[in-house]
Amino acid sequence: MSRQELCRWYSVSGGALESKELKALPARITFISHAATLALRRASFPLDEPVVEGELEKIAAIGWVAPRAQHVWAGPEQRTQQTAKALGLAPSVAAELADVDYGAWRGKEIDELQASDPEGLAAWLTDVDAAPHGGESLVQLIARVGLWMENQTGAGHTIAVTHPAVIRAAILCSLQAPPSSFWRIEIAPLSVTDLRFNGRLWTTRSTGCSLYHS
Repeated sequence: MSRQELCRWYSVSGGALESKELKALPARITFISHAATLALRRASFPLDEPVVEGELEKIAAIGWVAPRAQHVWAGPEQRTQQTAKALGLAPSVAAELADVDYGAWRGKEIDELQASDPEGLAAWLTDVDAAPHGGESLVQLIARVGLWMENQTGAGHTIAVTHPAVIRAAILCSLQAPPSSFWRIEIAPLSVTDLRFNGRLWTTRSTGCSLYHS
């Protein structure tokens, strides 16, 4: 049975694959960015806040059907767990998919920091090694996500409901792009990013696709 035939059989039959057949499937990660929160709308550094009221009902109403996957993960925060469950998923928690640790800046708005700590904010936006908030730098985030991706290179499909920052980091790892490119990637709420593993490297197949049209 060819790989193409095997994949077609699996998608149609719904049956469980034997371990030998499962190894024939390429590794894939489907990242889904969590639904909108007040922090996103207010341009503030998030706490562990829930998604905006009414968003969960909208997600459920679109009738999204999850692709077949061997693993489903989500970050530990409310907003990722809520989004996953609204999509009909039952995720396991992956600490590696948590949002950036913003330290002392959690809950603060950009305008507030511009007034109280302009040098720290400027460092955060221009130096990927900087952690003026006492939390996690972007370089540390990228390393954390890259290590998690290395552990997903086995056969099968993984769905991960997580944060825009985590998905940006995953794309950088896939492209082997410099960390300074972090701010040049936009990830909207409820968007889908698809990565594939070719046996040697992760590749970015698509990103920024709206969940409402996937």
